[in-house]
Amino acid sequence: PMLSDIRDESDHENPTRIVIIPRSNRVDIEPLMTHLFATTDLESSYRINLNIIGIDGKPQVKGLLPLLKEWLTFRTETVRRRLQYRLDKISTRLHILQGLMIAYLNIDEVIKIIRTEDEPKKILIKKFKLTPEQAEAILELKLRHLAKLEEMVITTEQKNLSKESAELEQTLASPKRLKTLVKKELQDDMEKYGDERRSQLVIREESKAMREEEIIPTEPVTVVLSQQGWIRIAKGHEIDPLSLSYKAGDGFKQAALGSSNQLVVFIDSTGRTYSIYAHTLPGARGQGEPVTSRINVPKGATIEGVLIGNPDQLVLLASDAGYGFITKLEDLYTKNRSGKVELTLPKGSKALTPRIITNIEDQFLAAITNTGRMLVFPVAYLPVLSRGKGNKIINIPSGSVTNREEYLIDLVILNEADKLTLTSGKRNVTLSFAELGTYQGERGRRGNKLPQKLRSANTIKVVAPKKTN
Repeated sequence: PMLSDIRDESDHENPTRIVIIPRSNRVDIEPLMTHLFATTDLESSYRINLNIIGIDGKPQVKGLLPLLKEWLTFRTETVRRRLQYRLDKISTRLHILQGLMIAYLNIDEVIKIIRTEDEPKKILIKKFKLTPEQAEAILELKLRHLAKLEEMVITTEQKNLSKESAELEQTLASPKRLKTLVKKELQDDMEKYGDERRSQLVIREESKAMREEEIIPTEPVTVVLSQQGWIRIAKGHEIDPLSLSYKAGDGFKQAALGSSNQLVVFIDSTGRTYSIYAHTLPGARGQGEPVTSRINVPKGATIEGVLIGNPDQLVLLASDAGYGFITKLEDLYTKNRSGKVELTLPKGSKALTPRIITNIEDQFLAAITNTGRMLVFPVAYLPVLSRGKGNKIINIPSGSVTNREEYLIDLVILNEADKLTLTSGKRNVTLSFAELGTYQGERGRRGNKLPQKLRSANTIKVVAPKKTN
């Protein structure tokens, strides 16, 4: 759904050229390519079976790293054996040179013995205290070479070989020097025989497929919740939820605006939250379906509110005992069909409809109780929590809540430019923000009594100023 076309432009000059065209410039290329790498053959890996005979002489399937480590062990041992072989050869040669030096210093007598004696080897060994190897080396020389032996040539070769022997012994005695030698030889081989890397090494995130909700078309939607907990979704944000048809005895409760690829959050009267992807909800052409067909709600609990939006959207959660807190929408998400406890309720209380906060620094909270008390204060006075009971919004005696004598009816979030409409029976009274000054106070206070005619008010509605072109 995120692509408009895929073209194969491969030819003799470009053996593999696949052109991928996103649906629009709003498509995020990185996640798209990560998804394609994970779900197609755009990026393939060659599988090899490294079943080899190791240095222990046994066949085994080895990973790349153990294989390289074992090869380095093998290579180090090979270099060590090569150096030892060379050192042995030098030692043998120095031994021979020592005998040749004796022959040089006694050249005339050595030549005479070789010419006149039947067993010159034994005579040479006995007379000059040579080893059989030294005597054999002297006898192997042609007489003309023996006559040309020069002390300087022998001494120079002895000096060079002794120096090389000392270096070899130092290297063989030091694992660090031996490791450095192996490293240098590998680098020299790389410079001499190596070529440019043909498969580039690129560090990036692991390829993974997108979730279904990430690749479905994103479009604005309105989620509509009925009083009896039926849910449906309509395309667009212009729909009037009150104009929809409802089952007999049911009616509109709340609507939330969001996108089709977002999670819809529900909160029940026990303070538990649930989440369902918006695109899976039934359309608004029918009357929807009960939310309880998708989630497991505790016996006797009712759905009190619905939310949808960006994960970092701030939300006000409150109980009718007069406690509440601010949280992020993503903190309400859960994969558990039975939901999770988000709002801790005092005894005898229930959760209220959650409210969206658009500007925590400038907005106000208005709360009204069933006894006709109202309190208005800045919403920023409430704490930001991930879950819990929250802080006191308005002071209601705990015994009154337990006995259902006094409790919070409703609360709303408003701006200074908004007005507040209170409904009591058939009577509607609208108060400007300036007129709400009488009810403003510190968080957790009792609030002030409404006028006698409004003390039985049961709903509060925010009236935003009309937009002008």
